[in-house]
Amino acid sequence: MLFRLGRLLGPIYSVNQKRLVRNLQKGPMPHHLAVIMDGNRRFAEQLGLAPFEGHLRGRGKLEEMMEWCQELGIRVLTVYAFSTENLDRPKEELETLMDLFADAFRQVGDDPRIHGSRVRVCALGHRELLPERVRDAIAYAEEKTAHYEDYRYNIAVAYGGRQEIIQAMRQLARRVQAGELAPDEIDTEMVSKHLYTGDLPDPDLILRTSGEERVSNFLLWQLAYSEFYFADVYWPALRKVDFLRAIRAYQQRRRRRGL
Repeated sequence: MLFRLGRLLGPIYSVNQKRLVRNLQKGPMPHHLAVIMDGNRRFAEQLGLAPFEGHLRGRGKLEEMMEWCQELGIRVLTVYAFSTENLDRPKEELETLMDLFADAFRQVGDDPRIHGSRVRVCALGHRELLPERVRDAIAYAEEKTAHYEDYRYNIAVAYGGRQEIIQAMRQLARRVQAGELAPDEIDTEMVSKHLYTGDLPDPDLILRTSGEERVSNFLLWQLAYSEFYFADVYWPALRKVDFLRAIRAYQQRRRRRGL
């Protein structure tokens, strides 16, 4: 009975989603979407699975998210995959995660969908903290896609927002020390250019899954005027309709700077 009901409702959901996509395409679209992909481990625990399965399904969801963004014409996607704080996780889980990252970056570098859509892939973060196999895979994906500019796909791995700002401050301090720059010349635009996202616009919308309502040290400088949307669903369980609702909520807001 439930199976037959699902078969009946499936086409209805599909039609409604297509209608929602058409309506959204008429409105203002975020140029840069940032996503805090939270809830892989809790998703796995809820289903009685090992943490590895949660991370694996989370990677699959990310591939879906890229397709959804391209369908709506969202040109820049930045995802928070692994923080510097995550380095304190159990060694066995870390090794599994690093294997996933290494495999994922290699696959991205060879993915015909990436090359067909001309997606430039970049990693953001302290890659020196990552194992050599992951650094090599990152270099592979970045080199294979370096000449593309139609879309940007940024993966924040071994990333920390405060650490990113400190790194930018150190770069500016060195320029001042070398006599290349006067302290009074430092402004917000110059600081922005010394961040990992220096060649990108700040995110218009930040989506976080799992029901948590915090930024967790993600893009602290860049999010000053971003809109936020919190989805009460674990990352691997995010549906396309959840994503579309986030975009609809963004379009219904009146964006402004200041209070």
